Amino acid sequence: MSRQDQHAISLLVDGEDYGIWDKRTGGNRTADSTKYRPGRMGPPRSLGGWADTENNTLERLFDLSRDHESGLARNLRTRVGKARCVISDQPLDINGVPVGQPDVYTGTLVGYMPPEKDSESNDAALVGVEIEVDGEPG
Repeated sequence: MSRQDQHAISLLVDGEDYGIWDKRTGGNRTADSTKYRPGRMGPPRSLGGWADTENNTLERLFDLSRDHESGLARNLRTRVGKARCVISDQPLDINGVPVGQPDVYTGTLVGYMPPEKDSESNDAALVGVEIEVDGEPG
């Protein structure tokens, strides 16, 4: 059994460590479906198809010193469409100890989402990135 918080999600951008992230969505692996209908009204046969992994989105609390003052946010914005990324998603046990091998996704930074601004809200300000994945996670 596991909870959603029992993961250590880390990000490398062009080989530079961008630390731990709080949330990861996406990464589902799906395939196109091709059916063939044989003659004499035989039952259709599934032939499968190309498999793809959907983009991963990472989010975490925006930290002024880590993300703004250090230039980290600016660097991410300017590297969209260019930077190579590696996401590591390491499962943890109930005590925070790593279990097994992490899922590793490699790909290209295709999105940077700055925190939303709202003068009437005191919600947590989250920063996010989107990575288009190369093939199957390792």
